[in-house]
Amino acid sequence: MLHLRRFAQPSTLALAVMLGLHGSAWAQEPPADTEPTSIEAQDPARKAPLPLDELRTFVEVLDRIKAAYVEPVDDKTLLENAIKGMLSNLDPHSAYLEPEAFADLQESTSGEFGGLGIEVGIEDGFIKVVSPIDDTPASKAGIEAGDLIVKIDGKPTKGMSMMDAVNLMRGKPGTDISLSLVREGGKPFDVKLTRAVIKVNSVKSQMLEPGYGYLRVTQFQMNTGEEVGKALAALRKNNGNKLNGLVLDLRNNPGGVLQAAVEVSDHFLTKGLIVYTKGRIANSELRFNADPADASEGVPLVVLINGGSASASEIVAGALQDQKRGVVMGTDSFGKGSVQTVLPLNNDRALKLTTALYFTPNGRSIQAQGIEPDIEVARAKLTREQAAEGIREADLAGHLGNGNGGPDRPSSTQIVSDSERPQDDDFQLGQALNLLKGLNLTRGQ
Repeated sequence: MLHLRRFAQPSTLALAVMLGLHGSAWAQEPPADTEPTSIEAQDPARKAPLPLDELRTFVEVLDRIKAAYVEPVDDKTLLENAIKGMLSNLDPHSAYLEPEAFADLQESTSGEFGGLGIEVGIEDGFIKVVSPIDDTPASKAGIEAGDLIVKIDGKPTKGMSMMDAVNLMRGKPGTDISLSLVREGGKPFDVKLTRAVIKVNSVKSQMLEPGYGYLRVTQFQMNTGEEVGKALAALRKNNGNKLNGLVLDLRNNPGGVLQAAVEVSDHFLTKGLIVYTKGRIANSELRFNADPADASEGVPLVVLINGGSASASEIVAGALQDQKRGVVMGTDSFGKGSVQTVLPLNNDRALKLTTALYFTPNGRSIQAQGIEPDIEVARAKLTREQAAEGIREADLAGHLGNGNGGPDRPSSTQIVSDSERPQDDDFQLGQALNLLKGLNLTRGQ
């Protein structure tokens, strides 16, 4: 999940900065009622003297590479690689963003960018699909959460950084790319995709049945909270200003902007804590509470999650679960419970740095554990039985008519198409709808 902040440009700290082993004091623009505080003041550990032996080792390695590497390497390249190494060895989500990658990140949070539509992470040195985004080349090609990308255009990904993999997968719309995937320990298989401009509509809604609405959030962008509010109002309007139940679908939602997750949760809550974060510096200690307004008007709620539900999705599911506002159904979520802050640098570069862990209202950390659903429902594929397997009296030639003059009903009249109803082909969604109907019956008693 991203926490977007504006920071002042860093100052230079002579040799320490050149070697990439120490940072400057980046001051966040403070709230009106607080005094500016440097990171050094917040964390006394930063005042410790620089490790001179390690600095000497770094300089020696730098000198050996320049003198002995098979091809000439300039200082700029070596120092940039050193910075990348510092970030990549912290955790899978921290990264050094060069200008193109920084621009890509800003585009993705605004809702339009170029590529395949895959949210990825790293597992055992391979690039792992966290979630394909709806209506993108990745989702249309059948790529699933949990797939391992072992090759990109024939290039092995083992040991490749996440940013390098993303850069390979992004490219000019209309160009082709081949991915080699491994699914659930099976044999590798290739998928050919065509890059496209990814325009993500983060919120989709429709009526499942009269009285029962469906609201899907595909990822959390800066305007997602507002879009959810509009979708709730539209669903009520289309059903006589009242809903009997609502399914909030967060499956395969890879997360996004922290504030958007808070706003979406607040649409369903009227009081209490939504989420809080803890980190080493004061600026990372945040608490978000619900306001009294209730855009959902207390409608019975089922929240769908799965292994592709990560980060901001888990904030929403965890808050609604802890506040007992809805029933969480599906399978265990991904388990990304950390907050990344984007820290702009000079020369159009930035750090995406993990600065905090987030906790649900009851104090649960989701990191590496995930949200466990209240009702576990695994994904299943539904197949309809063929209606032609039975023959009725009305199908027989020369059959007698109905004694009361009623119309004949041959078996062919029993074939009814419900293909437009998404719950008929989605077992988890169908179970969520059934649960809502049961909850509604209970309320009416």
